Amino acid sequence: MKYDIIIIGGGASGLMAARSAASEARKKGEVLRVCVLEKMPRPGRKIMITGKGRCNFTNLKEWNGFSGHIRSGSQFVRAAWHSLTPQNLIDFFESSGMPTVVERGDRAFPASYKASDVVDTLVRECQGAGVIIQTDAEVASVKSGDGAFDIQLADGTSHKCSRLIVATGGLSYPGTGSTGDGLRWAGELGHKITPTFPSLTAMVPEGYKTGTVSQSRHIPREAPLSEFGQKLCGVSLKNVSVTLQIQGSTAGEEFGDIDFTDGGIEGPVGFQLSRKAVKAMVNGSHATLLLDLKPGVSLTELSSRVKEIWDEIGRDPRSARMREKERCRVLLGKLMPWELIPGFSAAHPEIITLERRGRADTKVWVNLVSIAKALKEWRFELSGYVGWERAVVTAGGISTDGVVPKTMESRLIPGLYFCGEALDIDADTGGYNLQLAFCTGALAGRSAANAFC
Repeated sequence: MKYDIIIIGGGASGLMAARSAASEARKKGEVLRVCVLEKMPRPGRKIMITGKGRCNFTNLKEWNGFSGHIRSGSQFVRAAWHSLTPQNLIDFFESSGMPTVVERGDRAFPASYKASDVVDTLVRECQGAGVIIQTDAEVASVKSGDGAFDIQLADGTSHKCSRLIVATGGLSYPGTGSTGDGLRWAGELGHKITPTFPSLTAMVPEGYKTGTVSQSRHIPREAPLSEFGQKLCGVSLKNVSVTLQIQGSTAGEEFGDIDFTDGGIEGPVGFQLSRKAVKAMVNGSHATLLLDLKPGVSLTELSSRVKEIWDEIGRDPRSARMREKERCRVLLGKLMPWELIPGFSAAHPEIITLERRGRADTKVWVNLVSIAKALKEWRFELSGYVGWERAVVTAGGISTDGVVPKTMESRLIPGLYFCGEALDIDADTGGYNLQLAFCTGALAGRSAANAFC
């Protein structure tokens, strides 16, 4: 089959690229044959699981605030972002019949909180613009020559086009179809590939999982939890401070919420710090997280407060018959969520001291200073990270040095365009990555169409 424009990949950037290409041509009185080749049975598989199925599809911050959350390629995507701002994207979905809502942190969602609405809207817009979407169309190879592209499918069929957009995503969540094919093809066509590693993923503390750790430090999500991990799994903490240390030096600090999951340490703050932590571990460095459960007070103030609470417990008639360990549990319950106490106590045995006074006489001491110190600096030495199977986004990818930022066209091969996660661009959690996928896809599609108009 011959097409004017082919987009490989029916995810966020690919669907937006297809819709933009077809609609741009129609605005100028042209009708182009635009086709999306999607290897999965349905397009938009990764969109469907974004934000736990709620799909935080953009973030409404202005450029200065937004760009601060881009970890790689911020200057490269500036033109694309301004060509389709977050507000433009919301307007697009609203005008296409999908109501939206904005929550704290400037995060935008479909009003239904159903990711399927985002996918359905994109597919409907593509089809309305005349785009052909082929599913179960796995591309086996891409070749360039004589101003055209020859695309061979796994089933033996072939397609040709004069403009090709690679929107295959990265390596994260391979079950959705993102298996790095676009990176391989780009490399074969002469583009430099920046080394990739998982980002926005779970960090696994030492002793959290059972089994040995591989040399790559990748720990499968399905690896069983240890007894310590079981005590922490399911606990969520709000308004805490977390510091990342690499080789003993501070590499980042975030304030907010974290979650202990079956993978490890996640949540907004965990994800923010995971990029640097994973990169360090991949490169053989040691990474440590320092958790401050009481960031609003100093150690001196906290120590005084812990002693005051302990004295109050001692004066309470209900504590008269309690043993010291029971009183300690009451104390910890006034300082942290109850569900955190088992994990906190297991990680800090020093808060209880046993003093043997004789063969049958043992005195239990509660170390109040140790409790205060542990609350201010709970150390988690990291043994590894959860890999591509549950990483939200890919760091690294096709180097932006070989792509024109104002068009998304290859500097090496005319008529070849890249967009979305296949590129070496990634950002924090909170709608930033999908915005980058949508805006780079829209720019790539529009640029490809303009080549004909």
